[in-house]
Amino acid sequence: MKFFIDTAEIEEIRALAPSGLVDGVTTNPSLIAKSGRDFMEVIAEICEIVDGPVSAEVTATNSAQMIDEGRKLAKIADNVTIKLPLTFDGLVACRTLVDEGHTTNLTLCFSANQALLAAKAGATFISPFIGRLDDMGIDGMELIEEIRAIYDNYGFETQILAASIRTVNHVKESAIAGADVATLPPSTLYALAKHPLTDKGLEAFLKDWEKTGQSIL
Repeated sequence: MKFFIDTAEIEEIRALAPSGLVDGVTTNPSLIAKSGRDFMEVIAEICEIVDGPVSAEVTATNSAQMIDEGRKLAKIADNVTIKLPLTFDGLVACRTLVDEGHTTNLTLCFSANQALLAAKAGATFISPFIGRLDDMGIDGMELIEEIRAIYDNYGFETQILAASIRTVNHVKESAIAGADVATLPPSTLYALAKHPLTDKGLEAFLKDWEKTGQSIL
């Protein structure tokens, strides 16, 4: 499974990039607004730090303007992925941009039917929002499983990008369900490495080592 970091905070990305765990970055208008910086500058800077796909979202709502915005975003860097809303206009724009050789990410997916349309439109990534479905009392993981089954049935190459991840269990369950990518906040990525028994074991090892009076360096 690939890990994308869901943030527009440059320092968070710089801190995580050397780990080798960051395969890409996803952003959205809300994250950019939170950063307080110029949209185009932020995307360009992220693309310099991360070699993998960097999702930059259009803000238009009709297909013609989405296409124009997508073309402009694609000029920022070779690894920009054009992020489009999963509306009918978004699907039309996706098809055009994909035919022009651009990578795309169709976002705000909440049903298997939407995901099917995204694959038909040639989307590189589909972003089902797990957490938001859970908030409504709907099991978001079932959506991942349904999309995986449909894509496997027909050999669609669109990658399932599990989004709106809130917990480490969301990551585990997405991996089990067959998602290709998980996009998660930096805090959740750090939390994946945490376990109380690991901390306890390490503490015991260090105490025993201290008793030896030795030093590796």
